[in-house]
This record gives sequence, C-alpha cells and structure tokens, in this order.
Amino acid sequence: MRRFVPSLLIRHRSLHHLQNAGPLCSHLKSRSVIRFSGPETIKFLQGLLTNDVRRFGEPPREDNSPVPTTNVASVVVPPMYAALLTPQGRFLYDLFLYRPPRAEEKLDRTGSGPGRASGGSVEILADVDGSILDELLATFKKYRLRSKVEIENVAEDFSCWQRYGQNLFGKTPTVEEPEAASVGWGIGVDGSGTTASHGNDVGWQWFKDPRLGCLGFRGIFPSGTTPPLVESDKETDEENYLLWRLEKGVAEGSTEIPKGEAIPLEYNFTGLNAISFDKGCYVGQELIARTHHRGVIRKRLLPLKFLDENGKEVEGKVAPGSEMINTASGKKAGTVITALGFCGMGVLRLDEAFKGFGSLTLQGQEDVKVEAIRPDWWPTEWFQEHQQHSAVA
Repeated sequence: MRRFVPSLLIRHRSLHHLQNAGPLCSHLKSRSVIRFSGPETIKFLQGLLTNDVRRFGEPPREDNSPVPTTNVASVVVPPMYAALLTPQGRFLYDLFLYRPPRAEEKLDRTGSGPGRASGGSVEILADVDGSILDELLATFKKYRLRSKVEIENVAEDFSCWQRYGQNLFGKTPTVEEPEAASVGWGIGVDGSGTTASHGNDVGWQWFKDPRLGCLGFRGIFPSGTTPPLVESDKETDEENYLLWRLEKGVAEGSTEIPKGEAIPLEYNFTGLNAISFDKGCYVGQELIARTHHRGVIRKRLLPLKFLDENGKEVEGKVAPGSEMINTASGKKAGTVITALGFCGMGVLRLDEAFKGFGSLTLQGQEDVKVEAIRPDWWPTEWFQEHQQHSAVA
C-alpha cells in the first residue's frame, strides 16, 4: 500500500509563494503510462514520432551513468520528449519516452557481473495524457499494421511524477541528483545512498526533464509506492506543477495543446527538444520541415498575467478560449489556451504581444489587461528573427 502523504497546496495561486516553497513533488494524476514492446518497437515509433527514437537502440552514454549497484543500470538512457502529429502536421499527442535498463546493463543480484542478455527485445514506457488514453491507444494500434510491436495500457501499474521548485533550478545536467551523489565520507560516494535516490527493487529513478532544465526532474514509478527523495511535507497538488509551467510558458497534454489544431512550432516544440530535423520521414513531417526552414514563426505560446487597470493581479476572471485584442491597433492578438488564478498561457502574434502595458485586453472583458511575458529560456534568435521580420514588413 502507498503510505499516506499530506498534500501541500499553494492556496493563493501565486507564483511568488510557489517559487519560495523550495523543492516540490507532484503525482501527475492527469498522466498515464503505456508500454511498447517487441523487436520492431524502435522502427515503429521512429516512423511516427517527431523525435529520433533510434537513440534508444544505441549504447547508452557513459557520462550519464550513476554509480553501479545491483539494482541500478551501470549505464542509462535519458528520456525523450516527442509528439505524434496528424498527416497535416498538426499536434495530436505528446509523449515522454523512457527505455528501462536492460538486464545486461545492470549488475546481477550478486553484484559480480551483468545480467543475462535480453535477446534483442525492446521495451519503451511512455508517459501520456490520461484524458485521451483510449483514443491514443487506438491511434497507435491503427498504425501498427503488421509491425512486431505490442502496445499495452499499464496505467494501473505505473504513475508519473515531477520534482520542481526553486532549489532545483540550474542544477547539474546529469541524471544523478547532487544530494544523492554527495552521500558518503570524504571524496567517496556511498553506493547505497545513491541507490536510495533512484528507488529500490528495479532501480526506478528520477531524470532531468528532457524539455528544459528549469522544469526539474521527471520519472515513472511503480504504483503504490512513493518515489525516492519525496519529503512528506513537500508533496503538493498537481495544480502547483501547472503554475510552475505557466510561468515558463510550457504547455503539456492535449487539453493545453489543442488536438488536431495546434502547430507544434508555435508551441515552441523546437526549444523543448521535441523535434529532430535530420531523422527523416515521420507522420506530419512535411509541414514541420517547411515551416522550420521558412525561418520565421509569427505566433508563439507565451506566459500571461491578468491584471486590472491599476496593474494589480486579478484571479479567476479568465477562461480558456478567451480572445486577446491589441487596443492600440484594434487587431486580434491571440487566444488564451489555459488559465489558473492570475496566470495563463496563450498563443499570440509576436508583433502584437509586446507593445507596452495596457495594450492587450480581453475581448468582452476590457477591464482585464493582459501582460505577455518572454520566457528566460527562449533562444535569443527567436526574438531577433521577429524583430527583423517586423522591420522588413
């Protein structure tokens, strides 16, 4: 049975409170887990997804290796973020892909040598949006045809978790947690302490979020257990993880990224390490490649704050789907995608988004001002390209 852990909830939907709360951990109840397995798993996913899944078939990189123990792989493969698109290049589903360590990559139970080879079988776990789980499974099975791959719903067996917060920002880029790696005496590392950071029995562990380092750590863990390094007073409601993403301008799942409508590059998938531009063909690749090589993305997903006429935060007045208007030009600026408290995210035209405080408002709610924020993690060239394009126009 999973032990009871009190839930911490930041009551006032304030990013200021959240940033000062220190390391937090949320059980992502909105996410589910499916499993791909079989000898053609990588080939199957490679032809469908936006990222280069062939990395899961390559030897793991030694520089990402934790200290060898009997339950943790001596080498590990970091997770990958990817998406499945429509043939027209519109977003359908996002996936966090994990390749569990193979037996030959781990020490056996005696610690004296590697386990027995897996015989070429491949297994990949995927963290997906639970609200459309049945539809997602049906879509992948439709593409399977005669491929030698099994697709299973294992949502009852596994849970998805996220560690995030102020004290995790800017830590080491390796998969090993600093607080675990430093356990021991002198310059030595205590292997049992390191093992504790990853979990027990089969070595489940936290990984750096494959999208952005500032998002923290993510992992899949067996259901009915509490992940390692989760302090009893720091497990918090999933809405606080949503607040953390709202500040960064990172959408997740088919509710926040409109299914069948969203263009991935407008939702910053390039900056989130979700797209490979040299992997070859996949479903929807033509539009992605053409949009990317054209060089200018005129609309992007941005963090938003909702304010009154005096610049004070207003909560609970904005609904997803609200239209934003630039009062200076009278033009439509964009659409609110999601909102919580006084924070939100929306897809806006960049030439309308940054024209000074008070220029953006909500259609039909002119008393609510909208402040668009450029995230710190954005590549410099995104903003420069927009400025150059605007000058030419």
